[in-house]
Amino acid sequence: MAKEKIPVTPAIRELRRYKVEFTPQLYDYVEKGGAKHSAEVLGADPHAVIKTIILQNEKSEPCVVLMHGDKDISTKNLAREIGVKTLEPCTPEIANKNTGYLVGGTSPFGTRKQMPVYMEKTISELETIYINGGKRGFLVSMKSSDLVRVLKPVFVSVAIDK
Repeated sequence: MAKEKIPVTPAIRELRRYKVEFTPQLYDYVEKGGAKHSAEVLGADPHAVIKTIILQNEKSEPCVVLMHGDKDISTKNLAREIGVKTLEPCTPEIANKNTGYLVGGTSPFGTRKQMPVYMEKTISELETIYINGGKRGFLVSMKSSDLVRVLKPVFVSVAIDK
């Protein structure tokens, strides 16, 4: 059986540069399937599938937010925690421009533009996480400690139940 070739994205290059051990997880991408779909297909806990969301503040300054796949972000609480007036999701075009990735394949690693990274603090309590590898239908499983080491995110507590 031929070994499936993993995409070499900017995210994978960055993980290799930082010598992060990861396992590629390829699956059939479904439009609007999100973390729930990828968790089902990969047999993973949706709580350990980490979403990468690109938000922007009232000055159109983008940021990366990492959240559990089974939770949503309270943008109101996040804005308060980071000291901005408002936060809203970027349009797909703006998110693509800032990250270099298509929405649905956005990785926090190897983004085109350097942006602050905010991470729900409980993600760091998980041993293994699944996070986008920079392409639709492509996650990588890795230790959450490596994510923290490479991205140096600001921990926040802004998760809300879906």
